[in-house]
Amino acid sequence: MAKFIAGIDGGGTSCRARIVNEQGELIGEGKSGSANIMLGADVAMSAIIKALTIALTQSGLNRDSLKNLDVGLALAGAEHKSSYQKFTAISHPFASMTLNTDAYGACLGAHQGQDGAIMIAGTGSCGLLLKQGKQFVVGGREFPISDQGGGAVMGLRLIQEVLLIQDGIRPTSPLADLVMTHFKHDVDRIVEWSKSALPCDYGQFSPAIFDYALLNERLGKSLLQQTADDIEMYLTALNQKGAQQICLMGSIAQRIHKWLSPAAQRWIVEPKGDAMDGALMMAGQSQHNLY
Repeated sequence: MAKFIAGIDGGGTSCRARIVNEQGELIGEGKSGSANIMLGADVAMSAIIKALTIALTQSGLNRDSLKNLDVGLALAGAEHKSSYQKFTAISHPFASMTLNTDAYGACLGAHQGQDGAIMIAGTGSCGLLLKQGKQFVVGGREFPISDQGGGAVMGLRLIQEVLLIQDGIRPTSPLADLVMTHFKHDVDRIVEWSKSALPCDYGQFSPAIFDYALLNERLGKSLLQQTADDIEMYLTALNQKGAQQICLMGSIAQRIHKWLSPAAQRWIVEPKGDAMDGALMMAGQSQHNLY
C-alpha cells in the first residue's frame, strides 16, 4: 500500500491536518475541533482522526487509508508528561505516530528545521527557542495559570471587566455591552457558564476585542495592549536566552505586531512554514518524540 506522511497542528480550539505523499505532493488538508491532549486523550484522538479523514477524502481516499499514514503530531498539552503518557498509551490506526508540543512543531516549521524561535499565541500561548539541538521554553503551562498573551486569557480578562462594570466599579463600555448581550444581560448566566467553560469558550471573545480596539474603544484597547505586553514579556525572555529571530505564530500573535514596542519588533521575522510543516518533518522520526 502507498505510504503517506501527515502533519497535525492541534490546539485548544482546532485541529488542522495536512497529508502529503512520499514525493512531498499535497494530498489534502482537513480541520476539526480541539486536540489539546490535556482535555482528554480520546477527545484529542477523535479530532485528529476526523481532520485526517477529511484530508484523505479530498484525494478520493477513505478512512481505511489511515493505516498507511506516518503521523507527526504537534499538540497542545504535550508538555504535560502525564497527559503525554495517557495519549501515547491509547490505540491508534496509523502506521506510526510521533508526538511533541504544538510549539515545537511550529518552531520546526517556521525555521525549516534550523535554529530559531517562535512566539505562538492562539487560544493559549508559548515561546520556544531551538538552539544547537536544545529546547528553551517560556510559558505554555496552560490556561488559566499561564498562557498570557493567548485568546483564552484575553477572554477571561474581558469577562472579569464585564463583571466589574456590572457592579458599578468600572465605567460602561460598548464591548462589555456586547458580552452582556451574548449572555442575555444575565450575570447569573455568566457565572453558570464559567463553571464548565473551556479555554476555547473564553477565546471566542478575542476577535471582538481586536475589533473594538481598532475602533478606539477604551476597554478593547486596554485589553489588547495588555495582551501585547504579555507577548512582549515572552519575546524579551526568548531574546535573553539567545533568540535573534522570532516568528509570531497563531491567530493572536500574527495580529499583534503593531502593538509591540519598536525594540521588540526588530526581532520579528516571517515564518518559512507552519506547525503542520513542522509536524510533517517529525512524522516517522522517533527522535522528535518529546519523551
